Amino acid sequence: MTDRLGGSRRIVVKIGSSLLVDPETGALHNAWLEALADDLSDLRAGNREILIVSSGAIALGRNTLRLSPGPLKLEESQAAAAVGQIALAHAYQKVLEDRRITTAQVLLTLTDTEQRRRYLNARSTLSALLRMGSIPVVNENDTVATSEIRYGDNDRLAARVASMVSADCLVLLSDVDGLYSASPDRDASARHIPEVDAITPEIEAMAGDSGSQVGSGGMITKLAAGRIALDAGAHMVIANGRVHNPLKRLRDGALCTWFVSAATPVAARKKWIAGTLEPRGTLVVDDGAAAALASGKSLLPAGVVEVDGGFTRGDAVLINDRSGNTIARGLCAYDCGDATRIKGHKSGEIERVLGYRGRDEIIHRDDLVLTKG
Repeated sequence: MTDRLGGSRRIVVKIGSSLLVDPETGALHNAWLEALADDLSDLRAGNREILIVSSGAIALGRNTLRLSPGPLKLEESQAAAAVGQIALAHAYQKVLEDRRITTAQVLLTLTDTEQRRRYLNARSTLSALLRMGSIPVVNENDTVATSEIRYGDNDRLAARVASMVSADCLVLLSDVDGLYSASPDRDASARHIPEVDAITPEIEAMAGDSGSQVGSGGMITKLAAGRIALDAGAHMVIANGRVHNPLKRLRDGALCTWFVSAATPVAARKKWIAGTLEPRGTLVVDDGAAAALASGKSLLPAGVVEVDGGFTRGDAVLINDRSGNTIARGLCAYDCGDATRIKGHKSGEIERVLGYRGRDEIIHRDDLVLTKG
């Protein structure tokens, strides 16, 4: 099997609570985290961009607060998360700083990945951190999320993050080494499934409950994450993290289950733009801009001659030539008012016109799809 992990440009790694926190003592598994940091450093040395989605804050916090074993009330979970996030962020900062890697903490809620404007803000922040060479450590903002507006597990959150940043690969490190045809604890004839091309009802029927004492996600949530990842063009792998250097072992061929996407992240995103989003406005471009788009370039404000519609930043818009032919569609980086103000201007003039420095492109080529003539 090819090294899909090593061949990925942008990787999201999800880490389960039971890997980080001792279920008996509530203490952090420092030696395991040090070994993981070595793996992350090795991947970074290959010019790969990495994001971490980490569980463990509530498990760490409940130990510090000496909360009783068993299910917690909502306010107890939020209090434990508030305390545990400090310890979790410090642990990641220390092990990565020792390897000359800057880390950042990013807390998200379900709303941040579902509401368009907040999604765009989160995507921009994560993209900026990656450009600056940081490893963002993402977690659900359990201190403010209520049961109605939270994921409840970091498997699906990790898949949403992978989709948000157009990652090539999502790694779910957990206490299992992949998908089996049945629970291997209860069925001696259970077969390990090394590769999945599509999540069918047959695959879903293989899902079982989590064996973790401190985590909240079982195989069902991992398959739900797989659907999100594959639709976004990212491969996903479920691997056993209960070993030191789990990412190195994965690259060396450790037992795991790969969920293989038929598309790339860019292709999946363009398909979504082309077939899913309803256009909210129209940009009319000059002949030079039309030719540039046809050659694979981004749309710059200098080539826009007319702006119609009531769209906001991130909305889909049609791109027409002077004759009224729709030649493309894409996601606009500006709302209609700002797009009107900067049309016809060079990118270097955007800050003077708007009073803030926005993107050079009014629609980036990754957010643009040519229509078939």
